[in-house]
Amino acid sequence: MSTIEKDRSTIIKTVRKTFPVLEMTCAACAVSVESMLKSAAGVSDAGVNFANQNAWVQYDPAIATPATLQQTVRSIGYDLVIDEANSQQIQEAAQLDHYNELKQRTIWASVLSLPVVIIGMFFMNMPYGNYISMALTLPVIGWFGRSFFINAFKQARHGKANMDTLVALSTGIAFLFSAFNTLAPGFWHARGVHPHVYYEAASVIIAFISLGKLLEERAKHNTSSAIKKLMGLQPKTVRVLVGGKEQELPVANVLPGHNILVRPGEKIPVDGVVTSGSSFVDESMITGEPLPVQKEKDSKVFAGTVNQKGSFQFTAQKVGNDTMLAHIIKMVQEAQGSKAPVQKLVDKIAGIFVPVVIGIAVLTFIVWMIAGGDNAFTHALLTSVTVLVIACPCALGLATPTAIMVGIGKGAENNILIKDAESLELAYKVDAVILDKTGTITEGKPVVAQMNWLTGKENDPALQQILYSLEVQSEHPLAEAVLHALKQQGGQAGAVNNFESITARGVTGMVGLNRYYVGNKQLIDEYRINVNETLLQQAALLQQRANTVIYFADAQQVLAIIAIADKIKATSANAIQQLQARGIEVYMLTGDNEQTAAAIAAEAGIRNFSAGMVPADKAAFVKKLQAQNRVVAMVGDGINDSQALAQADVSIAMGRGSDIAMDVATMTLITSDLQSIPKALLLSRKTVRTIRQNLFWAFIYNLIGIPLAAGVLYAFNGFLLNPMIAGAAMALSSVSVVTNSLRLKTTKI
Repeated sequence: MSTIEKDRSTIIKTVRKTFPVLEMTCAACAVSVESMLKSAAGVSDAGVNFANQNAWVQYDPAIATPATLQQTVRSIGYDLVIDEANSQQIQEAAQLDHYNELKQRTIWASVLSLPVVIIGMFFMNMPYGNYISMALTLPVIGWFGRSFFINAFKQARHGKANMDTLVALSTGIAFLFSAFNTLAPGFWHARGVHPHVYYEAASVIIAFISLGKLLEERAKHNTSSAIKKLMGLQPKTVRVLVGGKEQELPVANVLPGHNILVRPGEKIPVDGVVTSGSSFVDESMITGEPLPVQKEKDSKVFAGTVNQKGSFQFTAQKVGNDTMLAHIIKMVQEAQGSKAPVQKLVDKIAGIFVPVVIGIAVLTFIVWMIAGGDNAFTHALLTSVTVLVIACPCALGLATPTAIMVGIGKGAENNILIKDAESLELAYKVDAVILDKTGTITEGKPVVAQMNWLTGKENDPALQQILYSLEVQSEHPLAEAVLHALKQQGGQAGAVNNFESITARGVTGMVGLNRYYVGNKQLIDEYRINVNETLLQQAALLQQRANTVIYFADAQQVLAIIAIADKIKATSANAIQQLQARGIEVYMLTGDNEQTAAAIAAEAGIRNFSAGMVPADKAAFVKKLQAQNRVVAMVGDGINDSQALAQADVSIAMGRGSDIAMDVATMTLITSDLQSIPKALLLSRKTVRTIRQNLFWAFIYNLIGIPLAAGVLYAFNGFLLNPMIAGAAMALSSVSVVTNSLRLKTTKI
């Protein structure tokens, strides 16, 4: 919220709340809900996001209430969930019910439409064919397609129109006109005109448009799952120590000051400070870094992070909505909700196209009634119906979704899963790509990059066994990498006596009569162990290259140094080079230290990078680029990237990353190969080009067809377009659009 908004809300004492919206089926629906909310008494501002099905409203509680806002939205056929305690469950249940109902309607509309099409195209003169078609079409129009008519009526009550309006008008009039011709064919025979019927046009339009809505609904079905999974990171119950005794409480009842016990493998429930014990905690959801962080007395811990092997107690400091996890959830919600509703081009045009078509149909009827001569009414009715039939939104409605469907399929063939059609339409405009480091540019898993032994000790299997034996007992996360490397060389564990874990330093133990050490440089310095000059120089060089160095020593000297690194993926540098060659600026953001970030950036060929970034910093960086009118793609793999992913114009998750990142992101790279990013951007360009071609042909068809249907050539050569030909032309336009979209299947990316 801006400073001005804050000042205004303070002066007039407004509150701002977010409510789930039900029954929205297109971007035009979001516009209708937003305009109604803005016009409601007591509302100073409002916004509706079609993507996440939410509305935020800033209102004066002295004038407006959630109940009155709900009534306002209900008046145009939608609904607002005002039960704050269960809003998410209510929204999810309603979306699932709507999807299942839409699925049933689509299936039955298609089943009933098929014989109608067969009769209309191949057996139009069969006995009672028109009556059979009417009987089959009636439930399609009156029941399975009733939502189009109900929504159109509710929109009309408020002087609004959308695609439902055009569908209802064209199918309704086509059906009524056909029913009249079926029941009273003599009316037209007496005037020398054959009574055509258009049942197949009416039923197929309902089936096609329903199918399109079903596919769209399926794509949106899991939009809230990212927030749900983030909320699931917090445990439901927690063990609180009261008077030395354990009590299990719901996490909602935890208060600041409570002393909480955390055991191995458990999630930390709230933010706090460690009071006793020690362990390593996986904080990758916050930092994105693969190495767990050591926690000891006075260390801070955060809700949702995962304890490793040790156990400890901590004092709760921030609970409920004050925890860092709660802030991440809130920021993701705000980032999703802050985006203006993306207006589908077709829905935008429908706002103008629908009333224009209706106006042309009415004008056509009036003109023919005035200038039509002896057959004025006949010509007036036929031409006005023909205008509405030929202006059917099929070609217009199929132009975007068919190209999107083929484009998404093409992406899947190339290991690019596209969840949000909006991102496919927008990706070709991207001019800035932000990459997370760990797991995105790098493998995301620490491995032994190098093991340098003191001269003369290289081939001593006894020393390797001692190192392996010490690391087996170590709880340090890096020990796993060392064990994996030694195991490949046949390492086996032996007996270790007097084993000791030295906090923040390493481990030590007796093997036979000798003491050995494994740990960092501080451990070596503390015990005044000699380091060979050559090994010392090698260690410094390895650290400059973003390696973590572990020392293995006996009581007198360092025997080996072990370099552990998160290796850069083999294809990362090439992918980054491809992006930069296209004029796209590439940035790397990481929670790691400056030295490591600089080394990885240099190896990957990235000029712009920032280190020490927390989740909010990454999201702020995205906003900063967007403020410079850049179209930003964010690529990440961790929970810590979710805020930035939600904020970005195009969000891309790595397939081996966290579920949260994949849920927030609109694209997922199955192979976690960055070379898929240039492919995705190229696919977007080709898909958008196909959409534009489709829309061009759909509009050309309408620009030529509607005047012909209105009878503009009648005065010159007596030509009057037959409604049957109009129906065929409508079908042909749809076929041409679908065929053009299918060409995407053969394109190379």
